[in-house]
Amino acid sequence: MRRPAKRPARTRFLPLLLAVLLAAVPWAARADDAAAGFTAAQRAEIIAVVRQALKTDPSILRDAVAAAQAEDEAVKAAAARVAIDHAGPALTDTPTDPVAGNPHGDVTVVEFYDLRCPYCRRMLPVIADLLRQDGKIRLIYKDIPILGPASVLGARAVLAAQRQGGYQRLHDAVMAGTPDITEATLHDDAVQAGLDWSRLLHDMADPEIQSRIAANLALAHDLGIDGTPVYVVGRAMLPGAVDLADLESAVTAARTAR
Repeated sequence: MRRPAKRPARTRFLPLLLAVLLAAVPWAARADDAAAGFTAAQRAEIIAVVRQALKTDPSILRDAVAAAQAEDEAVKAAAARVAIDHAGPALTDTPTDPVAGNPHGDVTVVEFYDLRCPYCRRMLPVIADLLRQDGKIRLIYKDIPILGPASVLGARAVLAAQRQGGYQRLHDAVMAGTPDITEATLHDDAVQAGLDWSRLLHDMADPEIQSRIAANLALAHDLGIDGTPVYVVGRAMLPGAVDLADLESAVTAARTAR
């Protein structure tokens, strides 16, 4: 799940920067010259003006890049809102999804994650702090095993553990252990979590478990998610290992919008 590569903000903004700087050249403002195109001498003068402007005030380019990046973020945020609205109940109201925090919370945080993802593991204490500090948050886990067969094996295990009421316990044990997930490591983690290993193995083989994983992956694709972790809070999407403050701000915004 990869998005098309985009030109750097600096490259995309340079034409606009040139247009702004051309206003300083008297002949550039004349419609007949603009219609006729630039001569070699005019192009040389444009380059000289740009070079001198950037040499005199380097902040012009810095500000231009910052403006382009801000525009990019605004476009991404708008696209995320559309995708989130389109996802509807599949995002926050799938009855089989594992839930942590307050099941009746007034704000839902949806976490798309991979058990082997180092950034997801880094977020464990951050999410724990978020839930501890705000007792009105409902956290939904969306397992999207995108890092290979070991991730798929782990996702099948934790979703199967849910049938024994042990999703969170096995999730925590696996996330605290080696990212090289095998049946042997899962056995040890399941025993540590107090689960019935034989039953877990049986449930892991149920096609319904794989169907749930497929549904999560399809939803992630529809939302434009191509990495982990990603947090959906209200109509906002926060990718990567974000700060606690960013999550809190998103929660506040979602709560205010209700």
